[in-house]
Amino acid sequence: MCASGSSCGCATVSIDKAPAPPTEAGSNVRTTYTVSGMTCGGCAKTVTRHVSAIAGVTGVQIDVASGAVTVASEGPVSDADMRAAVEQAGYRLVG
Repeated sequence: MCASGSSCGCATVSIDKAPAPPTEAGSNVRTTYTVSGMTCGGCAKTVTRHVSAIAGVTGVQIDVASGAVTVASEGPVSDADMRAAVEQAGYRLVG
């Protein structure tokens, strides 16, 4: 764990949510979050592991360069579940 308290050795990650429309009649929902402060693959791996554990999440894609985190799920992911997963990973959900 680094000095900032995150488990990957990088600064704390802040995530701002920007919902994307469902891909197929509600059967698979994709939501994109913008991540500021994520600087390495370790950050991405840690966030991916914790977000993937949310019930209903079927996939997580992270682009460190752009800060985009796309969550695929069977239905909408609650803000409380997302916040809990990110905080458990050692980061902070903003917004």
